[in-house]
Amino acid sequence: MFDNYNSILIIGTEKTGGLFDFDGTLPVVALQFVIFMFVLNFILYTPLLDTIEERNLYISKSLSEATSILTKSNELNLKYEKKTSKARKAVALDLLTYQNLYKEILEEKLKSSEIFIDKFLTETTETFEENKENILRSFDTEIDSLSNQIMKKIMKT
Repeated sequence: MFDNYNSILIIGTEKTGGLFDFDGTLPVVALQFVIFMFVLNFILYTPLLDTIEERNLYISKSLSEATSILTKSNELNLKYEKKTSKARKAVALDLLTYQNLYKEILEEKLKSSEIFIDKFLTETTETFEENKENILRSFDTEIDSLSNQIMKKIMKT
């Protein structure tokens, strides 16, 4: 009989509920969780969130500055491309103009050189002809004189 009493006592002191036992520890664990959550929020998460917010602001500011710089550089690029294009067209036009001018100058120089050469050739030819005539006359007189002398010598002998 005493044996039955021990087994009843053991059964009566055994905890019931198993996995979901709602005794006094549940509110304590819940209170610890809430306190731990607030402590972590103030100690760890708030500075971390502030740092993340500052980083996001810095990134946003840097991106906006980079975008404005890129926009300005694109505008400057277009502006200088237009100026370069105008300058190239002007240079091409100037080059064509100077080529035509130099061509005209060269043609004028060639014409004046041809005229000078023609005059020089004409004068040289006339001078040569005159000298030739004079030399031939001189030779004629010399030949006549020599032939006379030869004839005299032949006649003397």
